Amino acid sequence: MRLATITNWAYGATVALTLISGTTMIMASNAQERERTAVEQRHVLNKVTSRLGANLYALTNEARQYVNTGDPSYRIVYRRELADLGSVEDRIRHIGDAGASASELNSLKEAVHWADTLHDEQAAALAAYEEGNEAQARRILFGAEYERELDRVEVLIGRFQDQLDRRTGEKVRDATESAKLWKTASEIVLGLTGFLFLCVLYFVFRQRVLRPVVKLSDVVSRLAAQDYAVEPPELKQIDEIGDMAQAIRVFRENGLERQRLAAERDADRTIRDLLSRMTQRMQGCDTLDDMTGVIRRFVPEIAPDRAGRLYLIDKRRNALVEICNWMDPGHSEPEFPPSACWALRRGLPHRPSGGNVDVPCPHLGLEGEELPNTLCLPLTAQRETLGLLYFETRADQPADHLTAEIYLHMLAENISLALANLGLRDALHEMAMADPLTGLSNRRQLDIVLEKRLVGAGHIDGPLSCLMIDVDHFKRFNDVFGHDAGDAVLREVGKVLRGHTREPELAFRYGGEEFLLLLPGLDAERAADRAEDIRKHVGDLRISHSGEELGVISVSIGVASVPEHCEIDRLVQTADAALLYAKAHGRDRVEVSATRKGDRASAKARAIV
Repeated sequence: MRLATITNWAYGATVALTLISGTTMIMASNAQERERTAVEQRHVLNKVTSRLGANLYALTNEARQYVNTGDPSYRIVYRRELADLGSVEDRIRHIGDAGASASELNSLKEAVHWADTLHDEQAAALAAYEEGNEAQARRILFGAEYERELDRVEVLIGRFQDQLDRRTGEKVRDATESAKLWKTASEIVLGLTGFLFLCVLYFVFRQRVLRPVVKLSDVVSRLAAQDYAVEPPELKQIDEIGDMAQAIRVFRENGLERQRLAAERDADRTIRDLLSRMTQRMQGCDTLDDMTGVIRRFVPEIAPDRAGRLYLIDKRRNALVEICNWMDPGHSEPEFPPSACWALRRGLPHRPSGGNVDVPCPHLGLEGEELPNTLCLPLTAQRETLGLLYFETRADQPADHLTAEIYLHMLAENISLALANLGLRDALHEMAMADPLTGLSNRRQLDIVLEKRLVGAGHIDGPLSCLMIDVDHFKRFNDVFGHDAGDAVLREVGKVLRGHTREPELAFRYGGEEFLLLLPGLDAERAADRAEDIRKHVGDLRISHSGEELGVISVSIGVASVPEHCEIDRLVQTADAALLYAKAHGRDRVEVSATRKGDRASAKARAIV
């Protein structure tokens, strides 16, 4: 028999078996639908009958609550719900519409009649309560007879539900058996259809399909395991198998592209995580040294193919100064003026090499050398240039494997923000530690200096002297010339103090018209000479306010020294004691504390005038 004839007979048999199989599946589906309908009907009837019981208990509860509390709202709710019930026939009709049989309705009707009897008793109890006979109302609603009738209604409703369960169970069993029978028949027909189909495949497509499929199956398996190194076979035939081979080749190419994209995504996530972690660490830095340590640690991980330097602008010298570098860059000078960098001139990134022709920056220091692959990124924040981030490609790195420049730009932005935040933090700290009127350090800064910077004075670094200074008769300036004049006096005295110390941050406004000067390395005698010089300079001040001379200005000064007069923890108190002695003995004078005896120090009765 010819192959075409076998194929036609197999096709006809397959169609016939398919029709039979479809019919049996439809019959099985109908049986399952009957089963589902019976279950749904049982659910609806349960819901309706449960509502009957719930209404009965709700009315009982409202009536009892009214008798217990006397609240008329319970009576209103009771009457509204009772009016919504309707007649016995209406309630039974809803259940009949839901699918209950006549015999089931008859058994339920008895329960509804008993429920109506309870309604009559409820009405009698409410009437007795409204007539003032509360005891009678309670006997009716809370009595044993009422409870028995309530239980009877519940039993009758339960009996009705049992009848429903039995009838529904029989329908479900019949439908289940029918569905199983039709399902078995459908499976048998489907099995015959499948067997016939396999036979046709074996005899018809063996020569044309089997061998290419065997070759392609190994390729598909390896591709399924994401082994995209496998090469699909080259099939010259133009048919479905050839199309499959072409689709497999396309799938492999797509897989290779997905792998590449996944690797790029993972690398991007890794770099972004590093950038995020670096930003967090930089935001936690308190000093520039801490921040440069973070930058030196993270930048080589983010851009391992590029060496570089970080520059900050020194405004006093108008120069960019290298703060740190990584991976030994071979170009760019450690210090140069801003005009030597095209990135800073234009305020934009500058890359002289690559596809676009551009001029190299003078700070690269190229003298006939080949132009390297460099990138200059200006560091700006709040429209202010803070510095420069410089990169150069390492010689051993291929050009097609360089870190994307977008990450370098993100890196520059993060460093700029961190530097700006650090500068803002330093500025706020300086403002918090300075007196706004005189510009001198305030008392809070004095506590920090004594605790941290000078804690070893008198033991290792030599003597430390303290001058406690008070403007004499300061209240007179405020009372006679006004507070603005007093402020002018304090500012001028502050200028004198700032000019008499090599470290301006060691001159403090202690409070009001009192000032304090710390003199590291000066003993009591030299400190007294410095105090006398300050007293004379203040006495030489001539201040005018609103065109009027303020008169002579004088100060009283107390001097104390560590370790000659006291320990460092009592330095300020000892100097203050000397100041009090100076003020008590005529003012406009310098008093030096007496050399201590034991643990105490007192002012020396010596005046320098």
